[in-house]
Amino acid sequence: MTPRGDDDPAAGPARALLRDATRYSGARCLALCLVSIAATGAGLLLPAALGRALDLVLAHAPATGWVLCCAGLVLLLGLLDAVQTVLTGTVDARTTAWLRRRLTGHVLGAGPRAADRFGSGDLVARLVGNAAEAGTTPAARAALVAALAGPVGGVVALGLIDWWLAAVFLAGAPVLALLLRAVSRDTSESASRYQRAQGRIAAALAEAVEGVRTVRAAGTEGRETARVLRPLPELSRAGHRMWRVQGRAAARAVAVAPLLQLAVVAVAGVLLTRDRLSVGEVLAASRYAVLATGVGVLVGRLAGLARARAAARRLGEVETEPATAYGTRGLPDGPGRLELRGVTARRGGRTVLDGVDLDVPGGTTLAVVGRSGAGKSLLAALAGRLADPDAGEVLLDGVPLRELPHEDLRGAVGYAFARPALLGGTVGQAIGLGLPSPSPGLVHEAARTALADDFVRRLPDGYDTPVADAPRSGGESQRLGLARAFAHGGRLLILDDALSSLDTVTERRITDALFGDGPGATRLLVAHRGATAACADAVAWLDGGRVRAVGRHEELWRFPEYRAVFGDGADPEGRDADDGAVFRDGADPFRDGAGPDTTDTDQGAVFRDGAGPFRDGADPDTTDMDHGGPRPVRAPGAGRAGRDVTA
Repeated sequence: MTPRGDDDPAAGPARALLRDATRYSGARCLALCLVSIAATGAGLLLPAALGRALDLVLAHAPATGWVLCCAGLVLLLGLLDAVQTVLTGTVDARTTAWLRRRLTGHVLGAGPRAADRFGSGDLVARLVGNAAEAGTTPAARAALVAALAGPVGGVVALGLIDWWLAAVFLAGAPVLALLLRAVSRDTSESASRYQRAQGRIAAALAEAVEGVRTVRAAGTEGRETARVLRPLPELSRAGHRMWRVQGRAAARAVAVAPLLQLAVVAVAGVLLTRDRLSVGEVLAASRYAVLATGVGVLVGRLAGLARARAAARRLGEVETEPATAYGTRGLPDGPGRLELRGVTARRGGRTVLDGVDLDVPGGTTLAVVGRSGAGKSLLAALAGRLADPDAGEVLLDGVPLRELPHEDLRGAVGYAFARPALLGGTVGQAIGLGLPSPSPGLVHEAARTALADDFVRRLPDGYDTPVADAPRSGGESQRLGLARAFAHGGRLLILDDALSSLDTVTERRITDALFGDGPGATRLLVAHRGATAACADAVAWLDGGRVRAVGRHEELWRFPEYRAVFGDGADPEGRDADDGAVFRDGADPFRDGAGPDTTDTDQGAVFRDGAGPFRDGADPDTTDMDHGGPRPVRAPGAGRAGRDVTA
């Protein structure tokens, strides 16, 4: 059963949504209502005019004026009907567009929570199909007013002709009222089931399209098609039920309405024999009886309104997912120090992160490692407030992220992801996404830092190539995502496994560019490769939702459990015993002292000979840590497992 009233948490947001949508198109809705009522009024005048003209013709009196009046009313009805059609289409289109803009902004404002709760396919179905159905509500309400005015006006007109006619009709009115109520209730329930089944099909289809290569490789096209269409029988049942509801209503209307019309005409005939009515009035009474029993029109209007309200409830469910709220506290000048204090985060009823404490000094780099499911990406999302913790707080330069304005937060934090979404019309716009006015020089420099400039310039139109027309590998997509993060700037850069698709040499050159120029932005890296972890100032080792240890990669390597994070306790990356760096496939691209740019090994290598920039209190430039040099990353808070290098 569809929840109703207080039992439905989406009912309130749905009503508010429709109220705001109606207000948005208020002027046009009012015009549509007036035009519809005017058309109904003209329709009510026409039987009276026809009856009067008939009486004059039968009496051999001049009837030209009344005939012209009837012709004018027919022309007016045609004109009003055309205006009503145009206004209905305009109101529907404007309201649908407004609903889609509002819901799209709300979904993006809510962030990943909305997609996690509903699924991307279902969200698209709601924002496209359900928004279009809900967008018909204001026009449907205006049309319903006119549809109700017809029967009410018909009854009033019957009463003006003779009160007996109105009395006969009103005797059967309760049957019509019960019929309309049942139509509205049953259609609403069936429409809700139909739309839910549509959403499940859309969600499954989105998953199948996203994984189309996997489906083709596994040869499971038929099985996947069956999975996507599994809700189809329920969709069919709900659709058939809607048509049965309306069919039964129409059948009952066919049974009840003619009986009422016949009763009215019979009474009018009796009154005609008693000289209380003229022939023209009998004609008018028969037409008004038809208008008064216009259940077919009302059934259609009510059914459409019920479907629109069911769609609005699905949109209201989306609005129950709260959008992220921001504060007004300004972000002070600072080096980008990141702190996590007692951070706990749950997903799907499971505690993923449990009381995490981390302190990342400004200008330093922390790599986050751990087995799959340890919460690395969730920690990265919390660090830049793509998600909020269930307990604890995250601070940037001493200010809780919740208290920062949206502009300050997004200006201070840059992100790069393992699978970046390249948004924007062209490649250059994708790199400059989020910047108020990115200059070509800034975009090109960021691309050069990410080693993307060469392959971008080989594209047909270079940086002006449309993203959809730019063929690229997974590694090239990652480099464009890195270029976007570099162009963004800010005091905190978060890389969520953003180097995973790069070859070893490219990864090393990018890490040299990131970390080789001394203190800059604070960097948080989700790392799956030992080579990436080895380049960081410190490593936070996540295990079971907690920080098990924080220290240098070389120091943590002595723990078998830490080595197992990178491959069953062995060293699958080909770690050279002399230099403490980790290289895939056992190949050190800088072996023999030569870097890719002929940089001398002693100056260009990171952590060469086992010496890290924070080892023994000295940075690579021999700056003593006590004299303003960078400090090692540590996990504050006594008693927590993983204090510095404790396993």
